[in-house]
Amino acid sequence: MASASRAAEEGAGEEENFEDAFESIPVASKMDLKCALEECSMALNLFLNNKFSEALELLRPWSKDSMYHALGYSTILVMQAAMTFEHQDIQMGISTMKEALHTCQRFRKRSTVVESLSSLVSKQSMDQLSEEEMHAEICYAECLLQKAALTFVQDENMINFIKGGLKIRTSYQIYKECHQVLQMTQGNKNKNETYHQFEGGVKLGIGAFNLMLSLLPGRILRLLEFIGFSGNRNLGLHQLREGASGTSLRAILCTFTLLLYHTYVSLILGIGEANLQEAETLLEPYLQKFPNGSIILFYDARIDILKGNFEKAQSKFQECIAAQQEWKQIHHLCYWELMWCYSFQQNWLQAYRYADLLCKESRWSKAIYVFQKAAILCMLPDEDVKTTGEDIVSLFRQVEGLRQRIAGKSIPTEKLAVRKARRYTGAQPVKLILPALEMMYVWNGFTIVGKRADLTECLLITIEKEETTLKNQTSHTEYFIDDLCLLQLLKGLCLKHLGRLLQAELCFNQVIQSEKQIKYDNYLVPFTLYELGLLYKQQDQREKAIRYIETAKNNYKEYSMESRLHFRIHAALDSLKVTPASTP
Repeated sequence: MASASRAAEEGAGEEENFEDAFESIPVASKMDLKCALEECSMALNLFLNNKFSEALELLRPWSKDSMYHALGYSTILVMQAAMTFEHQDIQMGISTMKEALHTCQRFRKRSTVVESLSSLVSKQSMDQLSEEEMHAEICYAECLLQKAALTFVQDENMINFIKGGLKIRTSYQIYKECHQVLQMTQGNKNKNETYHQFEGGVKLGIGAFNLMLSLLPGRILRLLEFIGFSGNRNLGLHQLREGASGTSLRAILCTFTLLLYHTYVSLILGIGEANLQEAETLLEPYLQKFPNGSIILFYDARIDILKGNFEKAQSKFQECIAAQQEWKQIHHLCYWELMWCYSFQQNWLQAYRYADLLCKESRWSKAIYVFQKAAILCMLPDEDVKTTGEDIVSLFRQVEGLRQRIAGKSIPTEKLAVRKARRYTGAQPVKLILPALEMMYVWNGFTIVGKRADLTECLLITIEKEETTLKNQTSHTEYFIDDLCLLQLLKGLCLKHLGRLLQAELCFNQVIQSEKQIKYDNYLVPFTLYELGLLYKQQDQREKAIRYIETAKNNYKEYSMESRLHFRIHAALDSLKVTPASTP
């Protein structure tokens, strides 16, 4: 095995301009671990510079004979499958990942299976595990995890679900054993570049597993810990930060995992307290190095959204769209964000434009896109709706037929959209009340728009106007109390973000007091109890906050988006330090 101690130094000086060095990149005539890492570093740089096909072409020739080429090649195809959601791409991703697993398996120690790796580590000297064999374990674990993720979306039968779960557990066991290897070799002074690459892979795996599992509600996490998983958030963040600060191939993957956590996961599944300062610090060196990289530009724009800089974010998303035309799926991510940017500003015609593009071009969730488009059109005056040529009733009636399943389960937001859209299925459709703002709440958008007092005030005016109209109606539908309670929840959120806390509390209490009169939107009360708990948390009334949040957690079942609320409740109680932190 050739030593790779010079790989980083040689790669670091060249990677800035390497993409222009050749008209076509020559295929290497031999491939050891050092060369493989160098080529994969080149492919990663091509990828981050929007040269997706060139990255694949560089990796393809050795994808059946080099573990890192196999991992890199299959990872790009899996990413593509996850973004397009096309059956053909998913099948291609699974097929390529199977081949990658076979390639990695050839490099693993022959006596090593996951179940016996622990005894291998404890009974044999580390000198008997070659560099290649150490790297083969990490590459195998990464491939296994990605194949599991695709298995979940490939088909909805229970066998695939179980298979996916077993692959995830096997992957995690490998990472745990590799982490032990790392700890046993920390004092080794002969660490070369390939060792640091192995270290980066371990930090990515242990960090991502612990961080993501730590988000799970306590009862689920305790069950997973019983079968050997660990969900320690601090450990996960620490490992990922260390990995991101290194020079390994996985440094950017550690960075992307942290960015995903700060800019999406903590908002949608948490209480919205994103660490934007860390996100900006992590992204800055990549903005310098890949100023036109579409993925980098996307995260930069997303951070601006979370800071309330919607106008700046819109400009950056347009830059991101213009940066490349090869992966249209990145455009779709931008359309989704632009739709929300314009929704926060109540520029409903522009928001409609991007919702319409998503309906036409993206396969990710047709039910959500069509519902969202119809919901946005509901916010427009009738004359503006006519200019679009759309029929709102017809759109809502399409929603139910567009729902899909992942891992055999309906998507919670799609289930909500389908249920809400049913108000339009009868001969006499019953108009939804501010459905675009209801969906804004579902995605925790009020936490974002709350950074802008001017826009929050405008939303409050819209809500109060709708409230007046609803109360002045001479005849009430069966949905009257449900609609009124929805408006009180949305109104309370606006008032909270405007600092009018007593008024917000009154709105939330009105919803809770109407519980027995609510007929359909049974999610309103538990979500309102949770929001009232956060309101008391904001006022340092800890015991009261815990009481209301615990009531939402323990007293309600089988309501829309229940799992999403339980994620948020777990995050809220964790921030209040109600439960002890999990141990690794």
